[in-house]
Amino acid sequence: MRVAIQGELGSNSHLAVQELVGEEELVPCSLSAEVFERLEDGSADAAVLPIENSLHGAVADHYDLLLDHAVTIVAETSLRIRHALIAAAALPIEQVERVFSHPVALSQCRRFFLTHPQCRAVPAYDTAGSVKMVLASGDAAEAAIAAPYAAEVYGGTILARDLEDDPQNFTRFLLLYPKTGAPAAALGPEVALKVSVAFSIAHRPGSLVHTLSLLAAQGADLTRIESRPVPGRPWEYVFFVDLRMERAGGVDGLLRALERECHFVKELGRYASNRPEGAAGTGPGGV
Repeated sequence: MRVAIQGELGSNSHLAVQELVGEEELVPCSLSAEVFERLEDGSADAAVLPIENSLHGAVADHYDLLLDHAVTIVAETSLRIRHALIAAAALPIEQVERVFSHPVALSQCRRFFLTHPQCRAVPAYDTAGSVKMVLASGDAAEAAIAAPYAAEVYGGTILARDLEDDPQNFTRFLLLYPKTGAPAAALGPEVALKVSVAFSIAHRPGSLVHTLSLLAAQGADLTRIESRPVPGRPWEYVFFVDLRMERAGGVDGLLRALERECHFVKELGRYASNRPEGAAGTGPGGV
């Protein structure tokens, strides 16, 4: 199976692929939009993308892409994010002058840069891609921040581990398939079902509260809500919600209730709920 990811081999997305589907052929993409193009043109059979981080929140662009493309979510996983300083060869950190990585990874390692002021953070498009670039350059003054796995993939040397400021650093990844021909999610009777839905509502007082009350009446437990602006319609929004359901049979009734009240409803997927071991909390709670 060919699995598209945004980024390079050795990235956290690569690790998420291993968690979700095992060792499969990767299709690295520079941009997230390219991931969806690969699904649509058939050059990838599936895709794995991050959707939110426990420290930085939602990956907003990915919500927009989910809405715009005919894909479905069939599984999720939460990955503990670990950052390592990786260089071409062993050397004292004091000799490192430039550290490359994705801007989010750099921002999650502020304490490292405060304690090593000679290191200048340099944004790049990908964590593992930064390791690949640093090793290709051979410049002893350069290093990269990425998952320790990237050092294994590219043959780099880890100068320091666990650079992240907060160990409770998790990223939630989604496994996506094209809407047509997607495999059914494996949902046993003991598995908590999660449903992801996007909808838009009338712009009037109390409309969101009323819609959420409908979800509660259907036995849905709201675990996440995110809003995104509607292009070309200022101050109007699409709401993305993740819901836990005790009964898979209740999903269709929930969707029918939403369709009666909302301007627009799109089911993004129904799949087994996953929670990272050791992570506190499950979200906003029931609606």
